[in-house]
Amino acid sequence: MDDVGPTARALVALELIHDRPGVSGEHLARRLGVSTRAARRYVGILREAGIPVESTPGRYGGYRIGRGFRVPPLMFSTDQALALVMAAVRGRSAVGGATAVEEALDKIIRVLPAALAEPAEALRLVGTTDSGAGGPDPHLASALARAAHDGVRVRLRYRSRPEADPRSMDVDPWGVNLRHDRWYLLCWSHSVDERAVDAKRVLRIDRIEACTPRPETFTPPNGLDVAAVVDEHMAEGWGADVSVLVEAPVADVARRLPRHLGRLEEVDEDHTRLIGSMDDPAWFALQLIRLAAPFVVEQPDELRAACRRIGERFLAAGS
Repeated sequence: MDDVGPTARALVALELIHDRPGVSGEHLARRLGVSTRAARRYVGILREAGIPVESTPGRYGGYRIGRGFRVPPLMFSTDQALALVMAAVRGRSAVGGATAVEEALDKIIRVLPAALAEPAEALRLVGTTDSGAGGPDPHLASALARAAHDGVRVRLRYRSRPEADPRSMDVDPWGVNLRHDRWYLLCWSHSVDERAVDAKRVLRIDRIEACTPRPETFTPPNGLDVAAVVDEHMAEGWGADVSVLVEAPVADVARRLPRHLGRLEEVDEDHTRLIGSMDDPAWFALQLIRLAAPFVVEQPDELRAACRRIGERFLAAGS
């Protein structure tokens, strides 16, 4: 806690004493990262503020809050506040009453101190297209979300693969998105070393080791839909290219299929082409069952075969 001021340490001490009545001075000092004598000073600050901190001497003595005093119901550390908001963000798409989740977040953020409310509010603005994801470091995710919100360029240390060496990247963070059990950063990357080129990128946040603000600012593209761009990116680069012609208008197909399957191209008023890629024909074929209109798999052969197998199973089930 080297970067924490005396007032913040005193509040942490209050939380520790409240959560663990009878906590010893030695334990309190360890948790605060100070000497036992300094811990006593923070207890003194609490007493000067009118908080009845009682102490019992002796081997089994310790500190506790006196009777009649109620600690404010919402006392969060930075880690706790950010973790709470990240959990709510993950759960938004899984809860039918997403409005209730937003209202609850509003109430929580309103009672947080400004130093906690600002990063928490930045995280709340994260877009989600999937739920059930684990999370990266809350401080890192919050820093990226705040930089995206404020239009501030950042320097990252990023590993493209777990076994790869980290490299420096200066990026304009356009937005943070949660999908398919991962947190992603959509950004524009500016070359810093010979291995990097200027380009639009989607980075896994769990592979970012450091994030440092830069003096430069940026303006994101007009009308940017972070979730849609991440979905399009995730639909590309798999083992086999996919083309499916659907006998339905684009709007109807878009309502039926998840965006991460690929890009929709309007052929005419009554036909739409799905362009994407895949590495699991059986899984992709099952996604196409969502379509209410006839369709033709133009490529690849593996997807045609998977659709035939699924069709045979359905015919057998109905016979």
